[in-house]
Amino acid sequence: MIPIKDNIPSDRMPVVTLGLIAINVVAYLLTVVHGGSLLGGPSAAELAKYGAIPYQLTNAGAHTGLRETIPAWETVFTSMFVHASIIQLAGNMLFLWIFGNTIEDSLGHLRFIGFYLLSGIVAMGLQVAAEPNSISPTIGAAGAIGGVLGGYTLLYLRARVLTFTFIILFFTVIEVPVAWMLGIWFGLQALFVAAGLTNPAPGSAWIAYFAGLGSFAFGAATVRLVATSRKPIPPPRPVY
Repeated sequence: MIPIKDNIPSDRMPVVTLGLIAINVVAYLLTVVHGGSLLGGPSAAELAKYGAIPYQLTNAGAHTGLRETIPAWETVFTSMFVHASIIQLAGNMLFLWIFGNTIEDSLGHLRFIGFYLLSGIVAMGLQVAAEPNSISPTIGAAGAIGGVLGGYTLLYLRARVLTFTFIILFFTVIEVPVAWMLGIWFGLQALFVAAGLTNPAPGSAWIAYFAGLGSFAFGAATVRLVATSRKPIPPPRPVY
């Protein structure tokens, strides 16, 4: 089951969502060029350079023995655009496209940028609060996307997602409830954690996973404060 798009039409071009996807893709390519491989992902040095390290954020000027060429506060933002593998990148960008364009339509371009970045900051803040002395870099767009999913859930829980489905030798396209996609998203993030694609330290990775849940809650709690419109939800397509 591969999600394609939701059933809520957009009124305007989702330029911010497309821009965020482009930045993530370019960031991935640049990091693998400087160390790593396209399929295998960036090197450990590149992840340490651009990932957010809680110990550095809570101890100004602290040295961890890792590659340090940019200020720690900048990694709060750079870490949102760095991914450990092309699989993690593809999964995150797919869900950002499906749900981000609808939320961007409801919030407007500028509000959506702020909402997205703030969701990522909230997730990182929870990660740092849970493990202030961790020296393992945290990476990935999951925290920011978690906020987008939380906002989408509150505004459009009854929406449906068009998915490409494979059943034995039969291919078809069907609409499924948003709740199914949310389950797939959180399951996918759990697989990323298990594979070490969000944080090199296993314990820290699971904390980052729950920090993503925190950003989901943040998105659900705050989206109504910034949403300028809420589009009607089309009825499900009939199944023949």
